[in-house]
Amino acid sequence: MLPPGPFRLGAIEGATPGKWIDVWKSRYGQIPLELVPLGIGDQRGAVASASVDAALVRLPIDRTGLHMITLYDEVPVVVCSAGSHLTAAEELTLADLAGEVVITPTHAPIAVTVPGAEPPRFAAPSTVEEAIATAATGVGVVIVPMSLARLHHRKDAAHRPLTDGPHSTVALVWRDDGPTPPLVDAFIGIVRGRTANSSR
Repeated sequence: MLPPGPFRLGAIEGATPGKWIDVWKSRYGQIPLELVPLGIGDQRGAVASASVDAALVRLPIDRTGLHMITLYDEVPVVVCSAGSHLTAAEELTLADLAGEVVITPTHAPIAVTVPGAEPPRFAAPSTVEEAIATAATGVGVVIVPMSLARLHHRKDAAHRPLTDGPHSTVALVWRDDGPTPPLVDAFIGIVRGRTANSSR
């Protein structure tokens, strides 16, 4: 018998928990699941402070005091203005970005060094959304996971896969401060594909 909840699930921007939430609702519809949006800068703190019971986070993250299950990797993409010469290619490499101004938001979702890139001559945007808006003006490019390029899609911007860029890994984390709480364990079962009738 599970406690009444709610189960508070933190989710980093761009994470895709929909299929797991649907399974939760079908199995545990009487127990509310509250989805709590998290930023890169506060993803670990939300779990460590118990603001959320578990969270979908973007790696790397300090794992001290946390359990973790790696869930999936996201392809990196280059976001540029819709009129950029970079849009002529279907895919890009790091070498294609030599000479480009690479914009990095304050809390970048992907850490990447582009050989031969030019540093911006303006302050770093504070969010991915602002970085994409800046890239859309044609003053530079930004490298983000594909989910974030889609989330912040703009008509004046385009994106192309970066074939040799680092992937962004999304993981499920929860506190390592004793036995796993029953609601967290139930959600772990869902992400691991356990059926309603299977046991650990």
